[in-house]
Amino acid sequence: MFSERHPVSSIVTTTEGLTRPPRSLWHDAWRRLVANRLARLGMAITVFFILLAVAVPVVFPYNARTDSDLVSQLLPPSAQHLMGTDEQGRDVLNRVAQGARASLGVGVSSVLIAILVGALLGLFSGFAGKTVDLVIMFAMDVLLSFPGLLLAIAVVALLGPGLRNALLAITIVNIPVDARIARSTVLSVKQFEYINAARSVGAPSGRILFRHVLPNSLSPILVQSTLGIAGAILEIAALGFLGLGQQPPYPEWGAMLADSVKYLTSGAWWVLLFPGLAIMLTVLGFNLLGDGLRDALDPRLRA
Repeated sequence: MFSERHPVSSIVTTTEGLTRPPRSLWHDAWRRLVANRLARLGMAITVFFILLAVAVPVVFPYNARTDSDLVSQLLPPSAQHLMGTDEQGRDVLNRVAQGARASLGVGVSSVLIAILVGALLGLFSGFAGKTVDLVIMFAMDVLLSFPGLLLAIAVVALLGPGLRNALLAITIVNIPVDARIARSTVLSVKQFEYINAARSVGAPSGRILFRHVLPNSLSPILVQSTLGIAGAILEIAALGFLGLGQQPPYPEWGAMLADSVKYLTSGAWWVLLFPGLAIMLTVLGFNLLGDGLRDALDPRLRA
């Protein structure tokens, strides 16, 4: 005789499979992101430098005003000083680690503020249209007419050198880019049928904007924020190199490069190499992560 156990078991299994809730699009995007080798490499690099910026200043308190040892000037890399020492006998490894806080802190903070302000401006501009769109985009076009680094230099020169003013300058540079991206996405999203359906049932404009338009506009904004951090780190390094960012004796990667350029031909290559490597690796990490996010969030790649 045939047993009823196996057929019933197979039916239950099939039913459970049919009733299993589908994975969300964000879950699928995360799976594609971690499946991308270059994206995983970028994620590992960014997490490493973020932990470096957060943990090192807390675990190893640092006083830049007293961190000097003139007896140990320009020592090459050794077991005692893994990255050597600079012209004031300061440990290059320690200063690179401590400088991550300024470089990454300004880069991430400026992009987050720019995303918040720029995305809101772009959302209102694209959704409202007409006069509001014309006024906001005209202001963004005026800012975009200046080269980014030149505009940042002009803002810092007007306000005075310093890390806070550099943060403000980089934020101003990034706002019009984020506003443009948010506006273009909103113009595309608001033509979809579900937006028209929400309007037809009398949904308020604010609800449509923040409940339907904003969530479906996040993908390009997230990608731009990741790539924007890489650009902001380069900009803060450039301002530091020109003496307009972090002021001595406090460490910052761009300022460290400026202080060490004069030793390039004298054989003290380490004081220039390691801050430059920190900038290069951080920018590379955020660019790889941004490219991976763009591929993971691309709707054309969804099965």
